[in-house]
Amino acid sequence: MSPELIRIIIDATLDTLAMVALAGGLGVVFGLPLGVFLATSKKGELFAAPAANAVLGFLVNVTRSTPFIILVVAIVPFTRLIAGTSIGTKAAIVPLTIAATPFIARIVEAAIREVDQGLVEAARAFGATPLAIVRKVLIPEAAPAIILGLTLALVSLIGFSAMVGAVGGGGLGDLGIRYGYQRFMPEVMAIVVAILVVLVQATQTFGDVIARRVNKRLRHI
Repeated sequence: MSPELIRIIIDATLDTLAMVALAGGLGVVFGLPLGVFLATSKKGELFAAPAANAVLGFLVNVTRSTPFIILVVAIVPFTRLIAGTSIGTKAAIVPLTIAATPFIARIVEAAIREVDQGLVEAARAFGATPLAIVRKVLIPEAAPAIILGLTLALVSLIGFSAMVGAVGGGGLGDLGIRYGYQRFMPEVMAIVVAILVVLVQATQTFGDVIARRVNKRLRHI
């Protein structure tokens, strides 16, 4: 394997890491508060707003039910508006973020709904505000489940980042398409798959370790 090809593989790997990290970070920024709101805004809950909950829930479900490759193509005008281009690593971050946000929101919502409501009622009895209950009760108690869910979201983003390579998104997916498939270089495709497997395994292992540590810390409080 030539030094030039090795450099291309390294660059593609770094592009994939950048896409996943940025899209994952933005997904958390948008998805975490959205998930908290979905989990606490039904009738009689902390931030009761049933109508808004229903509308946002519907939009989240629509986005999640749209196949990712179709989503990428459907929002090309929006991607071009935000990123200034519809191809490359920079452009790929837009659909990746849009796909990650509702996924993370549902993960956070499910994790928060698993928290013992007795803790919420106890905090209310002590006069805690709804925002304080979210910050000091719901999110800390749901933290291990949220971390595991975010790990799953990052693993999914790694797969999605490879998929955007089919439409010129850059990264390992683009490398596999251009060299492994179009230029009939199976060794490059094998390397791409191996790197993706390593990234997934490393992400999953890291997430599991963090979740266990947070869980143990909560048990000792």
